[in-house]
Amino acid sequence: MTIPPLTWDIAYYLFCAVIAIQVFYYLFFFRRLAFYTAPQRSLSIEHPVSVIVCARDEAHNLVKTLPGILVQDYKTSFEVVLVNDNSTDDTKYLVDEFMKSFKNINYIPLTQEAKMISGKKFPLSMGIRSAKYEIVLLTDADCVPASEFWIQQLQDSYDEQVEIVLGYGAYHKKPGLLNKLIRFETFHTALQYLSYALAGKPYMGVGRNLSYKKDVFLRNKGFSSINQIPSGDDDLFINQVANATNTAICIDPASHTLSEPKTTWNDWMSQKYRHYTTSKYYKGAHKRWLGLYSLTLFFIYPLLAVTLFSPYWWMALAVYGIRFIIQAIVLFKGMKKLNEADLWPWFLFMDIWMFFYYMFTLPAIWKAPRKNWN
Repeated sequence: MTIPPLTWDIAYYLFCAVIAIQVFYYLFFFRRLAFYTAPQRSLSIEHPVSVIVCARDEAHNLVKTLPGILVQDYKTSFEVVLVNDNSTDDTKYLVDEFMKSFKNINYIPLTQEAKMISGKKFPLSMGIRSAKYEIVLLTDADCVPASEFWIQQLQDSYDEQVEIVLGYGAYHKKPGLLNKLIRFETFHTALQYLSYALAGKPYMGVGRNLSYKKDVFLRNKGFSSINQIPSGDDDLFINQVANATNTAICIDPASHTLSEPKTTWNDWMSQKYRHYTTSKYYKGAHKRWLGLYSLTLFFIYPLLAVTLFSPYWWMALAVYGIRFIIQAIVLFKGMKKLNEADLWPWFLFMDIWMFFYYMFTLPAIWKAPRKNWN
């Protein structure tokens, strides 16, 4: 069977268009994070900070993570607002023991479920409204700061204009392919939201490591506009309130948080499904930017496979090589910035794997969000 030359032409030109768009994203957006240098400040002001942790049946995590928060090396006042959301385990007794040694725990026990407000938003709202200080720093019960300077690093990113600081929530490095896939996907997501913020187009943050001013929350009536959506207390809220002038990033390795990654494919996919169900509610411009990038990434390797059988195969390889070199440099620099450099030798494999990842996660866009937040 002879394939018409026009078919090869279309496939090759489509491939070139996809590569051109990908190169644009790497050079316009992602290089910003890869070559980012934190601004030098002539004057550093330490602000009192309220760290917010919401927990539901998380005693097994809190016993490991709370000490890392409570012993932060921070000269100015800070409190840990711990919201116990109807836990049925030993959370209360564990907190009682911690409070004997640490006087800066602000314990908020919730004993009733909020009507018409699903997910994590109600306990988080209660925690933020109960915070004593203007700067709030959010993390999860299963997250531990990567260093004792976590609070110091995050709060140092504030100035007169900045109201939101986006951090990086990493996962512990463990043996096995699944761990590398989880960490690469986490890095890949951070590469996007941190780079977009540097480009003046912030669209999300992650609740594992996120800070903003209490006034931002109160001024925008909290989560009232997204209360009907089970998830989104981090990404959707930031999507609504962040802009080019009020958002900064903090990526110093001392400012990271670390979480335990999922250990099975099904558990991880369930987690990602829950996260992706909120993306349909992003602002239109953000959905278009993110959608175009994902769409072109999805089609790179199918189109490359087709053009390799065409008369243009050598030109297709040359075009692909341009993206490969740019991608290798940007990812190498970006992974070093986020302390994920051990993933770089795997980046080509991971790049091909993203095609299958999108096949697995695409249905989440049309699914209804789950109502639990744990």
